[in-house]
Amino acid sequence: MNTNNNILEQEEEFRDSVATITKEGKRNYIHPKKPKGRLYNLRTWFTVFYLIVFFGLPFIKVNGEPLMMFNFLERKFVLFGVVFWPQDFFIFGIGMLAFIVFIILFTVVFGRVFCGWACPQTIFMEMIFRKIEYWIDGDSTKQMQLRKMPWNSFKIKKRVIKFIIFYAISFIIANFFLAYIIGMDKLLEYVSHPAQSIGTFISLMIFTTIFFFVYWWFREQVCIVVCPYGRLQGVLLDRNSIVVAYDYERGEPRGKLTKKTIEEETHKGDCVDCFACVRVCPTGIDIRNGTQLECVNCTACIDACDAIMTSVHKPVGLIRYASENSIKEKKKLVFNRRIKAYSSVLLLLISLLAFLLISRTDLDATLMRTAGMTYTTLPDGRISNLYNLKLANKTHQDIPITLKLENVPGEIELIATKTALIKKSDYTHLQFFVKLKREDIKNWKTQLDIGLYDAGKKVKTIRAKFIGPEVYN
Repeated sequence: MNTNNNILEQEEEFRDSVATITKEGKRNYIHPKKPKGRLYNLRTWFTVFYLIVFFGLPFIKVNGEPLMMFNFLERKFVLFGVVFWPQDFFIFGIGMLAFIVFIILFTVVFGRVFCGWACPQTIFMEMIFRKIEYWIDGDSTKQMQLRKMPWNSFKIKKRVIKFIIFYAISFIIANFFLAYIIGMDKLLEYVSHPAQSIGTFISLMIFTTIFFFVYWWFREQVCIVVCPYGRLQGVLLDRNSIVVAYDYERGEPRGKLTKKTIEEETHKGDCVDCFACVRVCPTGIDIRNGTQLECVNCTACIDACDAIMTSVHKPVGLIRYASENSIKEKKKLVFNRRIKAYSSVLLLLISLLAFLLISRTDLDATLMRTAGMTYTTLPDGRISNLYNLKLANKTHQDIPITLKLENVPGEIELIATKTALIKKSDYTHLQFFVKLKREDIKNWKTQLDIGLYDAGKKVKTIRAKFIGPEVYN
């Protein structure tokens, strides 16, 4: 009885521990075996495309604006050449809501496919830095030998080369991330005049060091410890979610290959307990224990298992993309009504966001009376109010604006300018007086409709309250 309990405790031990931490609480460095196979080759080609997009987008411009820019400092955002300002916050709010719902629904249906195939952390770590590490240090066995080796000229040479290459790549990545924030033009300006941008350079080196630290030392801990998306996996996934899964119905009971008779071998499952899936895992888990927090769906275990199954003349797919229910019920994975329904919801959210982006106005205006001031009586008997107008031009052309009173006779007098010119993708702040005759004021509060005209064409109507003297009948 005690023996059975010990076996069960050993089998369930993975639930109470993390593969990257030893029992003593120290860091357990993972040295995964270099993966190879159909899915790894596909990920490599996808990475090439991903990197072309990542490093190419900052150079692309639409109407003089970057294709994509997220300038949090100036609160200016550009998506596909379209400029967004804080006035478009409601669109960003809906966009963030759609993004959160998208993440939830996508994960419920497709698991952590994003983590394994499109997450920048996985792309850079596994498909760039890890490949360089294999080239410099060798495969997993040589890496472990090098780590245990005492410091000598050979080890120092290896570490210095890897340090320089890793830091150089981290510097390049940091520069391009900065380009997505301030734009490539400004980045190149800083590079050509470094003395005028010491603060930016210091910030850049700080981010470079952070990236280097992540890819040199922290590594898979980002996915396991830091990333909130990985933590949400346990809440979002269910038995119908598509994940990288081990077919326990087919694989168990597992056992080593022997020279026994075919009749004796038929009592075993297809899993030959070779641990190939464990050796290639970048987070050090055993996928045969089921879906785990550390699994990022990188598919390295699928390629490793398929290679073993082929070598022992058994069908591939012992580890594959599947759901718990599809394995238990021995059914092929199909796009059922649940997946179609969730996909439809995602499509509707994206369509709503696209409609909001397309239908937004090109000119945004905020009109307010000057705080702390009431009306002023002019020498000619007219009444005037002072107003502040904030205009945001979201187009790629300068807009000359003329203001006209629409519903009451009167005069608009701009302060310090005669014509309001709002430069492309920029803000303008105007102050102006509205002057009305006393006899045209019917109440102490009169609603004003003010038309904004561009070359004689009305582009927007704004409303305000005009404060005047109390009118007694």
